[in-house]
Amino acid sequence: MDDGALLLPHGSSDIVDGVFDYAGRPASRSATGRWISAAFIIWVEIGERFSYYGVSSNLISYLTGPLRESTATAAAAVNVWSGVASMLPLLGAFIADSYFGRYRTIVGASLLYMLGLSLMTLSSLHSSPCGEAATTDPADCAPAPGQVVSFYASLYLMALAQGCHKPCVQAFGADQFDDDHPAERAAKSSFFNWWYFGLIAGVLVANLLLTYIQDYVSWALGFGIPCLAMAAALLVFLLGTKTYRLYPLYTNSSTKCPGDGRRGDLKRLLPLLPIWATSLPYAVVFSQSPTLFTKQGATLDRRLGPNFELPAASLQVCSSVAIITFVVVYDRLLVPLARRLTKRPSGITMLQRIGTGMFISLLSIVVSALVEIKRLEVARESDDGVAPMSMWWLVPQYALFGVADVFTMIGLQEFFYDQVPEAYRSLGLGLYLSIFGVGSLLSGGLVSAIDKISKMGGGDSWFADDINRGHFDYFYWLLAGLSGVGLVLFLNFAKAYVYKK
Repeated sequence: MDDGALLLPHGSSDIVDGVFDYAGRPASRSATGRWISAAFIIWVEIGERFSYYGVSSNLISYLTGPLRESTATAAAAVNVWSGVASMLPLLGAFIADSYFGRYRTIVGASLLYMLGLSLMTLSSLHSSPCGEAATTDPADCAPAPGQVVSFYASLYLMALAQGCHKPCVQAFGADQFDDDHPAERAAKSSFFNWWYFGLIAGVLVANLLLTYIQDYVSWALGFGIPCLAMAAALLVFLLGTKTYRLYPLYTNSSTKCPGDGRRGDLKRLLPLLPIWATSLPYAVVFSQSPTLFTKQGATLDRRLGPNFELPAASLQVCSSVAIITFVVVYDRLLVPLARRLTKRPSGITMLQRIGTGMFISLLSIVVSALVEIKRLEVARESDDGVAPMSMWWLVPQYALFGVADVFTMIGLQEFFYDQVPEAYRSLGLGLYLSIFGVGSLLSGGLVSAIDKISKMGGGDSWFADDINRGHFDYFYWLLAGLSGVGLVLFLNFAKAYVYKK
């Protein structure tokens, strides 16, 4: 039985009102939901994020390598794809909340995910005429048009699957905690922290394992493993079926005024829009980690011992380690301390948490600009164009970026889940994800526009293929300015925001 069943009457104290189990019976509080169900769903998220970041983290390397695209073209393509992938959750959330329910949508999206990754694996089996080395002129080693078309088709099929999967899984996990039960409501706030902990654990393993396999073993194997991971994630999800709490679909008949209830609920989304809009500069900065940060790392000394070189994309592990470490610090140390001072169960408000992360993100991009200035100075004095400086120079910007995520990303997740009407919680998480979709599109547009403008008059682009002739630092300073403006506007809107009771 899915979450589309009829509303249930109030039951005994062991019954969660209006909620069912997998067989359509009133859900027992003691036998369903809570951390047992959440554990299954967190493992599903780990598998899905491992698969998604197994592709996205090193995508720019595949585009500039086997597909022979320029740095600017590849960075823009990654941003556009990431933007679309992050906008599609709005569609996925609408489908789940209005037609199929979260459980069925998750199952269908998982199957679609596996199809996209299978096609991607097959596409990557066709190598370019010059192999995978990126040293030859791209014009002389263009891949077959069919390979490019099939790869992008599989990439956007994966984006569609992610758009249906992502908002439903997180909302479904939070649904396992009853807002009307004090202990479960307190546990729900902690759930968002540990949800993100699991998410980043999947990202960390993907960045360590898959980027190495893709760069040094085989792209086909590097894309095939995520497909197997999604199959395993679907199996784990199905194994937890008997423990899940399933909610009914929203229907107009559940309101006193059919039709007016839906419109009234949608109007309650309007106060969220200023928070959504002022979070966009943070999302633009977020887009740089798998693109420009990775290209920076490719020019640095990444050797670990005499016989091993770390893939450039693996440097994103620094953010993952910072996140995993700081989630524990935040949940176990900072929140209890803040509770004593503020008397709030969550320690600080959701908007205070988001604003703190935005400030740390601003520091991160300022540090990125300063490090890039130093890298350019060293690289331009080098004969071979490889900066004789260690990859560890990039650790501070990655680490600060990770700490910012613990505040802003988790804060936005909880805010857009908690502050929307109950019937639209998948849509609320779709709105949260769309921040990063629009941010990626804005980033891609900025890169494309600045690339064209900076090449006028015959000069080098800020995003030149030889990045030692470019100016990533100028772009980072521009993002720092945008982040500062966004933070000021956010603080003003946050001050005036009235929380839903």
